[in-house]
Amino acid sequence: MPSYTSASVHLTPLPHASIAEAAAWHQVVAASMAHDLPGVPAPDPAQVHARLTQPALGSHRLSWLATGPDGEPVGVAGLRVFTSQGQEHLSELELHVDPAHRRLGIGSLLLSQVVAACHAENRRSLIAAAAADGPGEAFSERRGFSRALALDHLLLRLDELPDADLPVTADAAPPGYRRAGWTGTVPDEYADAFASAKTAMNDMPVGDMDYGSVAWDADRVRAMAKVVADRGDTLLTLAAVHADGTMAGYTEVLLPQGSGPRAQQYDTAVVPAHRGHGLGLWVKTAMVRRLRAEHPDVVEIETDNAEDNVHMLAVNHRLGFRSYRRTLEFRLDLPSA
Repeated sequence: MPSYTSASVHLTPLPHASIAEAAAWHQVVAASMAHDLPGVPAPDPAQVHARLTQPALGSHRLSWLATGPDGEPVGVAGLRVFTSQGQEHLSELELHVDPAHRRLGIGSLLLSQVVAACHAENRRSLIAAAAADGPGEAFSERRGFSRALALDHLLLRLDELPDADLPVTADAAPPGYRRAGWTGTVPDEYADAFASAKTAMNDMPVGDMDYGSVAWDADRVRAMAKVVADRGDTLLTLAAVHADGTMAGYTEVLLPQGSGPRAQQYDTAVVPAHRGHGLGLWVKTAMVRRLRAEHPDVVEIETDNAEDNVHMLAVNHRLGFRSYRRTLEFRLDLPSA
């Protein structure tokens, strides 16, 4: 256990993270995740650098690196400040402390810096995620965060799923619907319909979280795809299109750069007027087959669902996903400055 205290820790803002600073950030995150989330692959250094330097959609980022007396990286904190209309109250925390340097006040020091930044940015809500039953859960509760949402993380192993086990709903379109798909930016012919379908995500179960409500339009969905591409990731989309041209539902899967065999499920949504036709299972099953055909190096998909989102959990279990860990979402309500 190091003998120094938080008083000898130096915090460095990272407004424009260098390759070396991103490598230091990665060192902390990799050590933290190996301890708290064994079996969950950490992002590689290139992914970390991209996320530190490429702005996320509808937000800007503040980042800090904590170093010990010898200059060794010991902790990191990132604050995503949401700027879209309807989310001006919101900010999101990422915080990691190297396990070898915990219980020295470094996490509290970083959190104090983040809360001060929230006040400066006029944010009234700070959200954060932590592994259930892990040190992050206890840290959040000790510092006044309230538990707002529980997420069930699931994995689908494509290499262990015979094609015969896929639901037969992938073979034939539900009456009145056809499938469309693309990589990256939505084609112009679907842009407006896709934006309308995106708005359907506003009614997903979110527990006591206060994410706000975001209005999607064609420009926003194009901007989202550009953000993904600019950081080196690949976004695959499959959609169910009604005979009248309405986009009834869709599913998205992200292939992170350098991530190896694991893909990440992004949104899956079915527009309320089109629910009850099995569209969610239809497009998700088709996505599995697309990954097998186009990206045979991908052998598993990770997704997460709110534990009270019983419909989507049932769809995922039907497809073959299995629960493997839980995450808790926390919220800290900040007094007005």
